[in-house]
Amino acid sequence: MRIRTNTGILALAIALASTSSHAGFGALAFVGGRIIDGTGAAAIEDGVLITEDGKITAVGPAASTPIPPQAERIDVSGKTLLPGFINTHGHVGQVLGLETGHYDYGNVLRQLALYARYGITTVNSLGDDEFEGFEVRNTTDPVNVNHARLMVAGPVLAPDTVEQARRAVNGVADQNANFIKIRVDDNLGRTPKMAPEIYTAIAEESDKRGIPLAVHMYNLEDAKATLAAGADFMAHSVRDKEVDKEFIDALKQRDVCYTPTLTRELSTYVYEGEPAFFSDPFFTREVDPAIIATLREPERQARLRDSASAQHYKNQALPMAMRNLKTLSDAGVKVVMGTDSGPVARFQGYFEHLEMQMMVEAGMTPMQVIQSATSVAADCMGLDYLGTLEAGKWADVLVFERNPLEDIHNTETLEEVWIAGNRVPPAGE
Repeated sequence: MRIRTNTGILALAIALASTSSHAGFGALAFVGGRIIDGTGAAAIEDGVLITEDGKITAVGPAASTPIPPQAERIDVSGKTLLPGFINTHGHVGQVLGLETGHYDYGNVLRQLALYARYGITTVNSLGDDEFEGFEVRNTTDPVNVNHARLMVAGPVLAPDTVEQARRAVNGVADQNANFIKIRVDDNLGRTPKMAPEIYTAIAEESDKRGIPLAVHMYNLEDAKATLAAGADFMAHSVRDKEVDKEFIDALKQRDVCYTPTLTRELSTYVYEGEPAFFSDPFFTREVDPAIIATLREPERQARLRDSASAQHYKNQALPMAMRNLKTLSDAGVKVVMGTDSGPVARFQGYFEHLEMQMMVEAGMTPMQVIQSATSVAADCMGLDYLGTLEAGKWADVLVFERNPLEDIHNTETLEEVWIAGNRVPPAGE
């Protein structure tokens, strides 16, 4: 099932703005850069990208792409341009510092601005979304926007009966959620797992309402079962055993996308010591030093070293997830970048770059990873007007000092972010 854009107000608002005449940005011309358009095509060297009123109107080599005389020229000579990144699995609004329970309008906007400063121009928030998140989604002006766009799923559904399941789906669907989200996972044997009759009822009702179903799962058998029941999006990796041909064929036959969320596993144990990224300026520029100091506390680190679950995720789950990612990518499954960032110590914006690095470590090429965060992500989210630097698409443009195709770590050389032709201001500006 390909996820359709008419399942939520975000998509409707952006689509309607395609014919809007109220934009006032005029024309911009990004001149002289290397353009990686997100489609998988070879980079355009010494390229020109023209935007008008927030939409891309032309992309091509400088020698054959005329620049409108009224356009404001932006010199990006020697730089690399990519489409804005799309995080297909994040969370927005709950966390402040290292505390949860802070969901409000200001926190949602603050976190969307943070995502944007890291080049994440669209976030699919898969669960725990409250009224304020829906309100931000519904009222964001798709033309005059300089924070990440938001998709929402509402609460993660956990009904006890089939009747409750159908009622819960309809309650979320009545709010025009972009996704329905469920968990089919016993948390390494610590909690009950959702019964098949419950998630089957949720899948059936979600399909009736035209809302795609995203499934948090852990093991292969649950992944297969929920996929057979009607799941539309695999929101995590299979982490208990190697994926098989049956699962691969089912994903491809139903055109279901798979997001590995490798940094979710990383976050469960990485603070048992000093993470390398604590000394990365790309990380520290956006993080309160007090948070780092707390995560360095010896008692906190010792608890993770002594935690059976943390060590399981480190030594069994993550290596299996990375092997399965390579297998699925090689088999032609649609893999999309997603992180599960947003909970405590899963740092929004930075973890998306870290995720892309880990995807390359798992065996994907930089081009495949870039597409997973741009064109493939847009396709999987049903966002036909995003994901590539092509005429007619919204002008979500990232400018890098160095070329991420040469080294995926070069996404950390991000210098400018533009969303619908609006420059995203750096922190403190």
